[in-house]
Amino acid sequence: MTHIYNELGLMEPVTVVEAGPCYVVNLRTKEKNGYQAVQLGFVKAKKTNKAMEGYYKKQGAKENFRYLKEFRKDKLDGYSVGQEIKADAFKMNEMVFVTGTSIGKGFQGPVKRYHFNRHPMSHGSKSHRMPGSSGSGTFMSHVLKGKRRAGHMGSDTVTAKGLVVLFIDASKNILAIRGAVPGPKGSIVTVKGTGIITKPRMKRIAQAPLEKAAKIAAAAPSGKK
Repeated sequence: MTHIYNELGLMEPVTVVEAGPCYVVNLRTKEKNGYQAVQLGFVKAKKTNKAMEGYYKKQGAKENFRYLKEFRKDKLDGYSVGQEIKADAFKMNEMVFVTGTSIGKGFQGPVKRYHFNRHPMSHGSKSHRMPGSSGSGTFMSHVLKGKRRAGHMGSDTVTAKGLVVLFIDASKNILAIRGAVPGPKGSIVTVKGTGIITKPRMKRIAQAPLEKAAKIAAAAPSGKK
């Protein structure tokens, strides 16, 4: 992550993402596959097994790719096998959804995993970060499923919604997306455009009181303020 300044002079925290170039490897159609999707390849593979090598050869791909990902589409117009898709497929101030694998934390206790309160740290207490009692000793006599307890933390598929593209460099295939995205540095993420163009944040903040006042004035009876 880093930060940039927008045209209004406001500092924006952004994550820099390399978004391409991606190549169209295959087109899924309803007639052949039962659904419509575009299959994209990303990052040239150094080594591939014979099965994948045969698949790329069958599709007529110029290179073998390390990552393959399908994106469902209502229409396949404008897509063709071998087409190169760069970062300029997105628009400035477009809202995007970013999906990735969160950072793995390993086996963690309930204090870190679920923000449990600690026990006393002095006066002879011997249970500082222990979970404490979680089940009854008579009826049921066991801990119910779903209780928040110590266990594996992180390494989950997470989608960050409502992020906004604030900078595009098509020559280097770089996007600067406002906010944090899931995963460690250098990990693979999926960026999905929504087609929604948002307003700059400062303008939204300035317009909010005016819009609220206009709604109150419109709802007030005639002759009263």
